[in-house]
Amino acid sequence: MRPILMKGHERPLTFLKYNRDGDLLFSCAKDHTPTVWYADNGDRLGTYRGHNGAVWSCDVSRHSTRLITGSADQTAKLWDVKTGKELFTFRFDAPARSVDLAIGDHLAVITTDSFMGNMPTAQVKRIAEDLQEQTEESALVISGITGRINRAVWGPGNRTIITTGKLLKESDKEVGHQKAISSLSKSLDWSHFLTGSLDKSAKLWDARTLTLIKTYVTERPVNAVDISPTLDHVVIGGGQDAMNVTMTDRRAGKFEAKFFHKILEEEIGGVKGHFGPINALAFNPDGRSFSSGGEDGYVRLHHFDPEYFNIKM
Repeated sequence: MRPILMKGHERPLTFLKYNRDGDLLFSCAKDHTPTVWYADNGDRLGTYRGHNGAVWSCDVSRHSTRLITGSADQTAKLWDVKTGKELFTFRFDAPARSVDLAIGDHLAVITTDSFMGNMPTAQVKRIAEDLQEQTEESALVISGITGRINRAVWGPGNRTIITTGKLLKESDKEVGHQKAISSLSKSLDWSHFLTGSLDKSAKLWDARTLTLIKTYVTERPVNAVDISPTLDHVVIGGGQDAMNVTMTDRRAGKFEAKFFHKILEEEIGGVKGHFGPINALAFNPDGRSFSSGGEDGYVRLHHFDPEYFNIKM
């Protein structure tokens, strides 16, 4: 596996997202400036300037024409992917934490944090093809969710929204995570999703029934997870809670992306390299590479060796 080190952020990474074709990689960080890279060689293609706070997440439309970002500056923004131009701003009364586009790119779910007396929400916004018709109005506001909503994604067929809090159906607390859920990633066919938690585990769930399918146990808090689109593998990363990084000797952390067999729940390998906890992970849609983003401000791009695809177990 040959790593490519990508330095374009001045602050810790928060989120990584490939476009559908797998030729572009979008990165978010606490330095206010989402960045787009060529996914093959790691060259920086451009940046999206306009946020005034940490950018927590992003999503890109099916045809890679528009980017949506959520930020601590209490806004979510739409961008022109090619030009970097800011197209529209959704304003909130609290930091915008998670953004996710629905199938068809006509709807987006955006979550807001608890802030200054405002409770966390998940809000659905209509995304107009014609910018002249774009409004800030919410088509749906879901409130009453307890705890921070670190992630919210669309379920199968855009019929449900899966969040890290309570919604239409809540996972069984006895089999669920024992501490806060830090990350959530859905499978390519949207039939199941993977969650990572500060309880030092990742769990695979059925997207329709919220039934627990598998559990992957590690020895450190989990900050990021993703599911391979081509093999029965999942990748898990972390090290420690990002809030505790400055309080801990960096050498004591286990800053490694670990791979588990999705079915057998067994660890099959690991990739070291970051000088701080791993905050973001993403598989390329072609399954031939993955990227990681760390508290150290670096994005690491890893192309798999041919031997990786022979790991069957």
